[in-house]
Amino acid sequence: MSRRRKAVKRQTTPDIRYNSTLVAHLVNVVMQDGKKNTAERIVYGAFEKVSEKLEKGDPVDLMIGALENARPRLEVKSRRVGGATYQVPVEISYERQESLALRWIVKAATGRKGTPMKDALASEIVDAYNNTGSVVKKKEDTHKMAQANRAFAHLRW
Repeated sequence: MSRRRKAVKRQTTPDIRYNSTLVAHLVNVVMQDGKKNTAERIVYGAFEKVSEKLEKGDPVDLMIGALENARPRLEVKSRRVGGATYQVPVEISYERQESLALRWIVKAATGRKGTPMKDALASEIVDAYNNTGSVVKKKEDTHKMAQANRAFAHLRW
């Protein structure tokens, strides 16, 4: 951790098709080896499949609903006090909640072997929107961990 100045938060430019910074963030999370066109094709294809599956309209709104169900509110951080390491529950900023949820969705989609990435990403978004699936389970597990360690909340810094 740097002792100098705080890092400046850069603004992400909105994506071309939906004019949304959230979609641009998702594209950047999906992107590997700097292949942004491929990542955009995957995300836009997944959004088309999501709107077909849920039949509710705007895929960006569906993505926001899926993120609401996948965003963790608390997490545990290791804190060393007097030779012992404690897992201290802390609240998370909105930006971190969003980036964790997006990372979890993409990682779960990558873990679905045997299906194309756009289909797997669409399935994960639909599962998160319906409050089921591995991403929601991961959120609940982090909340349970924070709840179990709330006795150490006084060690927060």
